Amino acid sequence: MSSLAERLAAARREAAVAGKHAGEPAADHVGRAEESPAAPMTADAVPPAPKPGPLASRAAASGAEMTPQRRMMASQEDRIDDLKASVHDELLKQLGPHLYDADMDQAELEQKVRTVLSEVLGAQEAPLSNADRLRVTTEISDDILGYGPIDPFLRDPEVSEVMVNGHNDVWLEKSGRLMKADAHFADEAHLRRTIDKIVSRIGRRVDEASPMVDARLPDGSRVNAIIPPLAIDGAALTIRKFSTDPLTVQDLISFGSLSPATADFLDACVRGRLNIIVSGGTGAGKTTTLNVLSSFIPTDERIVTIEDAAELQLKQEHVVRLESRPSNIEGKGAVTIRDLVRNSLRMRPDRIVVGEVRDASALDMLQAMNTGHDGSICTLHSNGPRDTLSRMETMVLMAGMELPVRAIREQVASAVDLIVHQTRFKDGSRRITHITEVERMEGEIITLQDIFVFDNSPGFDEAGRVLGRLVSTGLRPKFLEKLSDQNVRIDPTIFRVGG
Repeated sequence: MSSLAERLAAARREAAVAGKHAGEPAADHVGRAEESPAAPMTADAVPPAPKPGPLASRAAASGAEMTPQRRMMASQEDRIDDLKASVHDELLKQLGPHLYDADMDQAELEQKVRTVLSEVLGAQEAPLSNADRLRVTTEISDDILGYGPIDPFLRDPEVSEVMVNGHNDVWLEKSGRLMKADAHFADEAHLRRTIDKIVSRIGRRVDEASPMVDARLPDGSRVNAIIPPLAIDGAALTIRKFSTDPLTVQDLISFGSLSPATADFLDACVRGRLNIIVSGGTGAGKTTTLNVLSSFIPTDERIVTIEDAAELQLKQEHVVRLESRPSNIEGKGAVTIRDLVRNSLRMRPDRIVVGEVRDASALDMLQAMNTGHDGSICTLHSNGPRDTLSRMETMVLMAGMELPVRAIREQVASAVDLIVHQTRFKDGSRRITHITEVERMEGEIITLQDIFVFDNSPGFDEAGRVLGRLVSTGLRPKFLEKLSDQNVRIDPTIFRVGG
């Protein structure tokens, strides 16, 4: 057996050879091992230098190549953000109160902002590429004149809903599908400023005393905002867009929501002054259907619309639009849907159209339908025609009047003629699934009769799209005589089974 000195010399030679391939740490390791008295060194104990594997090599190469690039991109992004902040501040200094001048025309304001923005950018010392200049101009213009980073999505006709779940989390709905947007607000304060800009334009507010608000954009799009402390992860903003060109009955037919026969049937029901409830879940398209049904109202009738946030876009000439109002900072001055329904009865309406019945206003709506105001239309959240009647009963009880359930049901059966129920399917499509007649009381139950139902037997195609359609049950409604009294005739062939 060789001596310890010989074994150490052999270990040094092996370490020197390995050091040429793997660097000096191996030799240094041997040196430190030699000095350690606690562990005697043998030739077998000296590990060969590890050879870098392919994964380690790629990671090292990737880190060496990507780090400078990422660092440069981050530096460029920081420079753009700093430039945006300085230009934004300078723009506010120069324009000042002009941005909030109610007398200034919007086009004039936009021109002034873009002119000053061009001057401020031109005075910047740091050179800007054309792409960066366009980006800075667009983002600052959107922030000053519009709604910041979500403004491009509000202009995109393919986007139907914009959802902001905190300043750094923006989602969109396109073609009924949710997708994450490549956009974010600078911080929570930026998001709160945008919310304040939206709600203040219609005289509403959102703060810690009133942390929830319903509002609308100038084009009628519905807005809901909720802020801390109720929203735990930061302010949340939801905007349901409305098309500047409202959908027509032909659009619903082309989308498959209606068939031509059912469209003619509903047209006759509206002209024949039937009382109609449009029901469905959230996002099922109730307001769109309500807008289409309201378009069937003859132009020589006076229409009063009542909504929480004005969304309906009626084309008739004689329309009076009413909008509820929340309480002020002192908790006073609130005007509810119920107040407006009662007031509308004194306005000589031919038709009362309520955007949504969700509380004790259901009692006043039923009374209006039962006291000569035929042809009224409203929407209501429910899961089906039978649930619609149950919810109506519950909301009438919310009025605080000790009415027997049978009396309420008799009121409902007498007032409501037709329920149009709408459903949003998994593929994102919105279809009318039931057109149901409300008949009469039988014992303690209100009897219903489906006139048209959605036939889902064809199932789905390969892409998951619904293949079913709205078909007739073959039953003829009892209210045909009522329509006849209004000089409205319906072709009986539309009630053929499967039609």
